[in-house]
Amino acid sequence: MNFGNVLTAMVTPFDQNGDINFDATRTLVNYLIANGSDGLIVAGTTGESPTLTNTEKLDLFRFVAQVANGRVSVIAGTGSNNTRASIELTEQAEQTGVDAIMLTTPYYNKPSQEGLYQHYKAIAHATSLPVMLYNIPGRSAVGIAPETIIRLSEVNNVVSVKEASGNIDAMTDIIRQTPDDFTLYSGDDSMTLPALAIGGNGVISVASHVIGGDMQEMVQHFKNGDVQRAAAIHQQLLPTMKALFAQPSPSPVKAALNMIGVSVGDVRLPMVPLTEEEKQQLRQKLPAHNGRPHSA
Repeated sequence: MNFGNVLTAMVTPFDQNGDINFDATRTLVNYLIANGSDGLIVAGTTGESPTLTNTEKLDLFRFVAQVANGRVSVIAGTGSNNTRASIELTEQAEQTGVDAIMLTTPYYNKPSQEGLYQHYKAIAHATSLPVMLYNIPGRSAVGIAPETIIRLSEVNNVVSVKEASGNIDAMTDIIRQTPDDFTLYSGDDSMTLPALAIGGNGVISVASHVIGGDMQEMVQHFKNGDVQRAAAIHQQLLPTMKALFAQPSPSPVKAALNMIGVSVGDVRLPMVPLTEEEKQQLRQKLPAHNGRPHSA
């Protein structure tokens, strides 16, 4: 399923008390839609999902879906390492108006490939919403093998995968052996162009919070056949992409948004805000146009 080219793994704005700031969330959603985002992932890792309660997640899903109002895809992060809990949250999310769900690889309990297959299949069978798998071995300790993703693509509503393994060979196998309408998104900003080159659909991005217009332009140039221009934009954007991951995410991207006037507050523990020195280093890597759409 095509959710668009550039999807943003959206941060969750907090107020001074560390509670969700819904006014800031409305501003952020409208800003992202105006600056290159075709879709929004809500309550993913970048949204600090490990620190959000289920009630907070459902409130966020409902609110973002209302604000987006069909202008972009809204994909709810409902996965965890607890299959029953994931099913329950997914069933509740289905009532909030979101367009799809994203399910992260079960972390910490390290299931086998058969366990991963059964986990995802059980959740997919419990919802009528489209399901995006999320392979992120760097955070989950186990990865979904390409063979397991290919097998899961045969489940009717498993329609896409966010691939953050960084493994181009694995991505190629997935694209080659899944149905034509099954889509693959890079989960790493810097892998956007390589993923497109092997047949990927686009990116689920953190950097698009501040360079979304540029990333959209890069993808469009590639899809229009101007590979040299796309490569030049990639080269230009890479320092910003790297700077946004110089410290544990989402601390840098929240700091960057605050710097460019899109107030999202601080992070929740166990994440900590950037130091003044870290902020200064980040500021030097932000583009001069402050996240506004790139003008050709």
